[in-house]
Amino acid sequence: MYRKSQNYLYVGYGHQLQLGEHFTADMTERQADSLLRADLWKCFEHFKSYGKDALLLTLLAYNVGVGRLLGYGKHPKSRLLRKIEAGDRNIYQEYISFCRYKGKILRGLVKRRQVEFALFDIP
Repeated sequence: MYRKSQNYLYVGYGHQLQLGEHFTADMTERQADSLLRADLWKCFEHFKSYGKDALLLTLLAYNVGVGRLLGYGKHPKSRLLRKIEAGDRNIYQEYISFCRYKGKILRGLVKRRQVEFALFDIP
């Protein structure tokens, strides 16, 4: 649900506090839900041009960061986006590949990505 402490950089359902924001962890579920929806909408703005893949990309970007998909600095655009832009719909392996933490594959993240893909991939 949400955290009950004043000392977190994250509040609600994973909202990262930005400079100038004064939210506390003692927010209601309604406030936390509203923040989550606002964060998802910001991610969606980056991917709305991807049509039926926009929701799937938005969800992934919310979890791993928009920069990991779109590229930033010397990091190139992800293989997932390059395949989608090329019209290749065989993206399962690229989507599931976003399951590493500190270089290690976490089984919990693999399962999470599999469920996300099953729920939000629109054929």
